[in-house]
Amino acid sequence: MKRKYVYLYLLGLLLFSVACTGNFRDYNTDLSGITDDDLIIDDNGYGIRLGIIQQGIYFNYDFGKGKNWPFQLIQNLNADMFGGYMHDGKPLNGGSHNSDYNMQDGWNSAMWTHMYSYIFPQIYQSENATRNTHPALFGITKILKVEAMHRVTDYYGPIIYKNFANAEKHYRPDKQKDVYYEFFNELDSAVVALTGYIEEKPEFNGFARFDILLDGKYPSWVKFANSLRLRLAMRIASVAPDKARAEIQKIKENDYGFFEAETGGAVVSTKSGYTNPLGELNRVWNETYMSANMESILVGYNDPRLGIYFEHCTDETLKGQYRGIRQGTCFAHSHYSGLSKLFVKQSTDAPLMTASEVWFLRAEAALRGWTDEDEETCYQNGVTTSFHQWGIYGVEDYLQSERKASDFIDTYDEENNIEARCKVSPKWNRLDDKETKLEKIITQKWIAMFPEGCEAWAEQRRTGYPRLFPVRFNHSRNGSIDTEIMVRRLNFPGTLQTEDPEQYSALVEALGGNDHGGTRLWWDTGNNNLE
Repeated sequence: MKRKYVYLYLLGLLLFSVACTGNFRDYNTDLSGITDDDLIIDDNGYGIRLGIIQQGIYFNYDFGKGKNWPFQLIQNLNADMFGGYMHDGKPLNGGSHNSDYNMQDGWNSAMWTHMYSYIFPQIYQSENATRNTHPALFGITKILKVEAMHRVTDYYGPIIYKNFANAEKHYRPDKQKDVYYEFFNELDSAVVALTGYIEEKPEFNGFARFDILLDGKYPSWVKFANSLRLRLAMRIASVAPDKARAEIQKIKENDYGFFEAETGGAVVSTKSGYTNPLGELNRVWNETYMSANMESILVGYNDPRLGIYFEHCTDETLKGQYRGIRQGTCFAHSHYSGLSKLFVKQSTDAPLMTASEVWFLRAEAALRGWTDEDEETCYQNGVTTSFHQWGIYGVEDYLQSERKASDFIDTYDEENNIEARCKVSPKWNRLDDKETKLEKIITQKWIAMFPEGCEAWAEQRRTGYPRLFPVRFNHSRNGSIDTEIMVRRLNFPGTLQTEDPEQYSALVEALGGNDHGGTRLWWDTGNNNLE
C-alpha cells in the first residue's frame, strides 16, 4: 500500500476512535484498534495526531458530524463578535442571543466540549508517544498544546489541565494562574527539546511533511515558542508583572528570536486539505459581516487595510460604502444582509499569530521598561509589518496621520447610532502618557490581528482597548454582565451541573466568582498598572 494511502487509512481509524470517545473520564482510553506497529510506519502516527491538533486550533476538522459549524459555535458567535470584529447578519434565535448578552449555552460550551473531546486527547497521546523517543516532535506537541489550550482558559478561566486523564486526581481543575505558569513550563520543555535536537541534527526536518502552520523547519518552531511566550507574558503583565518580566528575560537569552518579517507567523495553511471555516461562514452561509467597531475605526482612519479586510456593501443604496453592524441591536429582520462582508474565503490561510502582533507585544514590553528596545520603533514596525503582510506600501503617511475614529451611523435604525469611542490616532507622540501610548499600541494590534477573534477579545478584556461600542440592549440574566464593562468570559458548559456536579463545583471554586459572563478572569484586573 502506498504511503499516502496508509496515512489516509490510519487517519480514518484515528478519527473514528476520537469520535467514539464520549465520557470525559475515558479520554485516556484508545479505542481505535490501531497497533503500535501501525503508528510506526513512516512516523504516520505522530504526524496524524499532530495534524489533528494543528487543524483543531482554528477548528475545522470533520469528526463525523461535518465541518465549519463547530467553528461558528467555538469562535465566531462569541470571540469574533465580543472582540469587536464581526457580527452575524441574520436574526439568529429570533434576534436575541450572545450579541445582546442573552448567552447561549449550546454555543458557548462548544470550545470546551470540542477541545476536550477531540484535541486534548490527541495532545495527551502525542506527548506520551514522543516524550522519550522523538524530542523534536515532543517539543512541537508542547507548543501546540499551549497554543490550543490558552484559548480555552482565556474563555473560561479555570480548566482541566495538569490533571487531564488523571482519574486518580478526579480530573481536578487548575486555577488560571496555575495554568499560565504551567504554560511557561511547557514552553521551557519545548525549547529545550527542540534546541537540543537542532544542535544534534541541524539539517533534519522530519516534521516538514506534516507541518501546516510553519515552514517545516525546527528553528521556526522555536521562534513560535518564543513569540507565544511573549504573548502570554504580556497577558499577565498587570496581574503578575514580576513573572511576566522573568519570562521575557528567558526569550532574551534565547538565540532564535521572534517572528519578525511580514512572511513570518503561524498560519493554518489551506494547501494540504484544510479549509478556512470562516470563509465558509462568510462566502457560503452569508453569516459574517463587518462590525460597527471596525467601520468606526478603519473608516475613520482611512485605513488602507479596510478594502482588504472587507467588501463594499451589496445594497444598491450603499454602493461603494463600508458599513457594519452594532452588537446588541437585537434585530429581527434581514436588512443588514446588504452590508459589508469579509474578504475571507475557504482558501484563505487562517492566522494564529502574525509577526505584526509580535512587534506590538515588543512595543508594550518596551513601554513597561522591561526591554531596552524603543517602543516607538516597535510600534511603527508593527504597523509597517501589517501593511506589508497585505501588500500595502506607503505606510509613512499613515504613521503621520492624526485622523480619529468616526461616529457610527446605523444604516436602518438611528436609535443604534453612537459617538466614536476610540479617541487615539495612528500617529505616535512621545509626549503622550503611557496609557495613551498603550491604547495606540493595542488599537493597532487589534487591527493587525484581524480576523483572529480569540486573541482580539482576550487583549481587549485585558487592556480595555480598543474602546468598543457597548451593546444597545443588554439581556444578560439577572443583569450579570455590565453594559459598559462588557462580557468578560464564557460560563462553563451547563451540562456539567447535572452530569458532573462535583467537577462543576470544583471549577466554580477555582474561578473564585459566579459562573457567568460578568466575572473577570485572573489576568483581567481592570487596570493596566503602568508605572
